[in-house]
Amino acid sequence: MNPVAAFAAAAMLFGSPDPATRFVPRTVRAGETAVLVFTRTTGFRHESIPDAIAAVRRLGTENGFSVDATEDPSAFTDVHLAPYRAVLFLLTTGDVLGDDEQAAFERWIRSGGGWVGVHSATDTEYEWPFYGELAGAYFAGHPEIQPAAVHVEDRAHPATSAVPENWPRTDEWYNFRANPRERVHVLATVDETTYSGGSMGADHPIAWCQEFAGGRAFYTAGGHTRESWAEPLFLAHVAGGIRWAAGIESGFCGEIQRSVPRRVAPRSAPRLVTPRN
Repeated sequence: MNPVAAFAAAAMLFGSPDPATRFVPRTVRAGETAVLVFTRTTGFRHESIPDAIAAVRRLGTENGFSVDATEDPSAFTDVHLAPYRAVLFLLTTGDVLGDDEQAAFERWIRSGGGWVGVHSATDTEYEWPFYGELAGAYFAGHPEIQPAAVHVEDRAHPATSAVPENWPRTDEWYNFRANPRERVHVLATVDETTYSGGSMGADHPIAWCQEFAGGRAFYTAGGHTRESWAEPLFLAHVAGGIRWAAGIESGFCGEIQRSVPRRVAPRSAPRLVTPRN
């Protein structure tokens, strides 16, 4: 194996930044909205990461923000984070930041930064309390990839304004250690009667937002599959979340609903049973 390939393989296994994804400090031009995409993994690594980065870059071109992508934790300093309006934890896993980097990120959030978490961003930094509160929930497990019915609770927020109230899609449906509804503004839930393997019952949030510690936080549990990153409605969902977190577009996330809104059952959402091995 040549040295470059060996380094890349080690990076995949152990989470070290590939030379191509090392952080390069940037200077923001006047009027520019910059978003930092962070994809470091020290646990499971999703094969969809390259597709996701490419898709977010396209979303930036279409939605008025520039994108830098890195796996390098050295990006998390006061100086390096300062130019960015939002930081996207895109399919991260495990412990991805050291103590000093965590402290810099906390200061950045408290100064008004916006965080976006996608899918396994909730399978990240289990021992960092600030991050757990920012993310809203931690991953507990999942069944196999399968179709299910998503119910949108808030059609006004930028992250869910472009998707239907009853939204059928295929993904890996995360279960969480605790229901986040008491702490966040839920944007969408998944209907456990339309797929197998859900463990949260009648109220299963899968997208939410909150105003947190002076900053903003948006999370979506979707995005496991490569196909997700070519799905127009899912891309609109992610784009809206980024635009809100970066302050490009306004949206209300202050109300916390402590009961599940009445659902309008989708007409064509029979129970989908997938054989288990």
